[in-house]
Amino acid sequence: MSAEPGVLIEGLEERRAEPSAPLPSAPPGERKVRLKAVDRQQICLRVVDAERLIEEDHPARAIWDLLKQVDLSRFSAGIRAVEGRAGRDACDPRVLIALWLYALSRGLREARALDAWSQYEPGCQWLLGLGRINYHTLSDFVTEYAAALDQLFVQVLQVLMAAGAANLERVAHDGTKIRAAASRKSFKREERLAECRQLAEEHLTALQQQSPEERSAARRKAQERSARERRERVRQAEEELKRQQAQKAPAEQAEVKASVTDAEARIMRQGDGGFAPSYNAQISTDSTQGVVVAYDISQAKEDSQELQPALQRIEQNTGRPPAQILVDGGYTTRQNIMETAQTATELIGSLGENRARNQARQGVQAEFFPEHFLYDAEHHGFTCPAGKFLPYQKSKPLVGANEKQYQAKASDCRECPFRAQCCPQAKRGRVVTRTEEDAKVAAFRQKMQRPEYQAFYRQRAQVAEFSHACLKEKRRLRRFLRRGAEKVRAELAWACLSCNVAIWMRRVWKVSRQPAA
Repeated sequence: MSAEPGVLIEGLEERRAEPSAPLPSAPPGERKVRLKAVDRQQICLRVVDAERLIEEDHPARAIWDLLKQVDLSRFSAGIRAVEGRAGRDACDPRVLIALWLYALSRGLREARALDAWSQYEPGCQWLLGLGRINYHTLSDFVTEYAAALDQLFVQVLQVLMAAGAANLERVAHDGTKIRAAASRKSFKREERLAECRQLAEEHLTALQQQSPEERSAARRKAQERSARERRERVRQAEEELKRQQAQKAPAEQAEVKASVTDAEARIMRQGDGGFAPSYNAQISTDSTQGVVVAYDISQAKEDSQELQPALQRIEQNTGRPPAQILVDGGYTTRQNIMETAQTATELIGSLGENRARNQARQGVQAEFFPEHFLYDAEHHGFTCPAGKFLPYQKSKPLVGANEKQYQAKASDCRECPFRAQCCPQAKRGRVVTRTEEDAKVAAFRQKMQRPEYQAFYRQRAQVAEFSHACLKEKRRLRRFLRRGAEKVRAELAWACLSCNVAIWMRRVWKVSRQPAA
């Protein structure tokens, strides 16, 4: 078939090539240059060899090789497409896992963005065999196999331990706040939640009473589904509010709030000093190569109760407890010291609370801190720097300690010339507290004064913060995309698994491919 110059004929379509921009006229005596015009209207048929899309040491090949070494049968347990029955073939879980791990290694977390990216990116095209998986399937897969995902994490962890990338000699544990998919305005009290539930029910009833002629069937179903989801979220918020009120004193129950967007999120303090709806991600990291050995999501605003569950998760994932656990002051409580002393793990942490700082907040000058008061064991009391005696008053039993209080007479402090420096806010006499700690707590404090243990503790920040930086900077996990603790935990699991896979590629796969010396 013939055609005019500059015209491409494709079936019944005719499109004229876009002419190039006019060139400036050549000066007299010089020849006019000839340039090839860019024709963006033509269609080319190309032969693509999927195997040659990526090089031999491409990360997509490494991920595919790793997934051949693990058991993925639990991901196939719920597939209903079987041989001998009609129906469409299901997507291979190995392809979906590899695609998500490869996307997370590039900082891509959204299913729609991955669907668009995979249509042209060579690594994704190689994994898909030049095919395509829609974003609905990609999104559902992230949260659909929570138990199978935990098993896959353990298998990859065992591969890393077998290669020597983790040995559990020293593990750093820390928590980091990750924002939830909710705003502070979504948190409401009990009476406001009741109003939201009534409005949601009225809106759903109004949609159901509309005549079919007013809107299409697809739009009607979408609007009613959205209204039902809104009503369900309000109901979940009311249930979560009742659970929180059961844990509060009667005077505090009226101030409890719950989010109508993500009922399980909590308002937590962020690293920049602000407050936002968040989850507390608990990460345990081996100090050898920075391998994540355990993870979980907590709703607690502080970390003091998270150490013992973390030790249990580490032992469950690896089969044995760590030799040493490095934690910061948020975990170094007397209760944790006492409980960890009964296990095979040695606790290494900061020395806990600073009483001098608490005294300074009350306006007490440094020369009148409790350490400057002399204790008299024979008369069971203290003598202050001004020479006044503080007799014993009462005791308060604590976990791992016994706190005893000694108080001076009100008349002695009222007439004392150092009152403004010693007890400016005291209504009565100055109070000094003496804490008699359990032998295990005292031994821990003595141990942490030794130089070798202080050197161990200095390793905590670089090990623990490495995992946090990997999650938040490389995997961009600064805000969860899904709602609810279960789905949020699945997002964290994928990110931690991706970090471990990156370590395996760097420390094991690439090293094994290097030629022997």
